[in-house]
Amino acid sequence: MKLYSWNVNGIRAVIKKGTFQEFMANEQPDILCLQETKAKAEQADLNLPDYYTYWNSADKAGYSGTAIFSKVKPRQVINGFTENIAKKYKLAGDSYGDPSQEGRVISAEFEKFWVVTVYTPNSKGDLSRLKLRHSQWDPAFLEHIGELERTKPVLFSGDLNVAHNEIDLANPKANIGKHGFTNEEREGFDNFEKAGFVDTFRLKYPKQTEAYTWWTHWANARARNIGWRIDYWLVSRSIASKIVDAKIHPEILGSDHCPVSIEIQA
Repeated sequence: MKLYSWNVNGIRAVIKKGTFQEFMANEQPDILCLQETKAKAEQADLNLPDYYTYWNSADKAGYSGTAIFSKVKPRQVINGFTENIAKKYKLAGDSYGDPSQEGRVISAEFEKFWVVTVYTPNSKGDLSRLKLRHSQWDPAFLEHIGELERTKPVLFSGDLNVAHNEIDLANPKANIGKHGFTNEEREGFDNFEKAGFVDTFRLKYPKQTEAYTWWTHWANARARNIGWRIDYWLVSRSIASKIVDAKIHPEILGSDHCPVSIEIQA
């Protein structure tokens, strides 16, 4: 099975460019996870007869949002966190809004595993959302996938809005302490690994440099490959041996992020 994840930075724009249709025709993912859709299902002009499609759109129009498209019908699909987790971590919102109403998580149960996609809140350039991210969101998401894992292995993907280690961004020294590379955000990723989740790309390519998934629009960064690896597939340790390959697809255009994929033994 081929599983892809892509922050499309507005699915309507990617469809209008024709790059989304080209991507689907060329790659033909068995399961596709999307982040930052910025649309509701009825706003996306899509014809995908081979796929079951599931959307979790933000209450706020044109903002955030996730989706899962799958050739195989899931046994169940859950949008967001349970009420208990939302209450436990007080995800009632901040000056930007309520992160639990921003369409940031979808979980789909299949025969042998869960597939979860997440669009992690950005801590913002002034770090004004770092406390929410570190103290509330990251622990809530970790508890969520931990609960799912009690029933079967979890494969989770998405824009985690953090470069985990120095190898994961082009200019680490200059970005220490800045949003996307703070100690708090990196600790959140550490906690995934401590809980037994495996970064599939580093599993397969532990020392590969210049492997990025996001590039700023400034200074011709993408052409120069001055980027960050902030989009991931992590999997339960119990299923990591079934990962055949993990890839980054910088040649696929249409967004400031590129897709990332894994191939898993079905």
